[in-house]
Amino acid sequence: MFRGKVRQIHFIGIGGSGMNGIAQVLLNQGFTVTGSDLKESQTVINLKQMGAKIYIGHDPKNIEGADVVVYSSAVKEDNPELVKAKEKGIPTIPRGEMLAELMRFKYGIAIAGSHGKTTTTSMVGSILGRTGYDPTVVIGGKLEAYGSNARLGSGDFIVTESDESDGSFLKLT
Repeated sequence: MFRGKVRQIHFIGIGGSGMNGIAQVLLNQGFTVTGSDLKESQTVINLKQMGAKIYIGHDPKNIEGADVVVYSSAVKEDNPELVKAKEKGIPTIPRGEMLAELMRFKYGIAIAGSHGKTTTTSMVGSILGRTGYDPTVVIGGKLEAYGSNARLGSGDFIVTESDESDGSFLKLT
């Protein structure tokens, strides 16, 4: 889906813990990332500093130029950006599917469960990193070792925290 066809990716709810890590990885891979959120936060400010164009509030104009629109499970079907993207025929995909797309480029390890996902994901990422595998890591919480909730590695592995609440972890198999 990605390589060669997609240049600009827009995230609705980009400040969310599950969304911003994916946005960071895509920015680090050279994609143009735009996004909107209801309020400014440190996460949003950090994404701006990395090069993302961020809009505060949801407006149909925000998706201009997007090749794909990614939305979180918190986004309602009547969100003006989501509605406009569908009207324009821009592909709209849930966060979990975008994560699955990232995992197609590498050997994926997805951590699911009701408790301890963030800790376990960071431990697996750390173990792989310390043994020379240099993984890409995307997690919901902040990785103290990286000062972020995502890290682009040059190795063949991607380690992700997977969300079982919306069934999106099933897309990561």
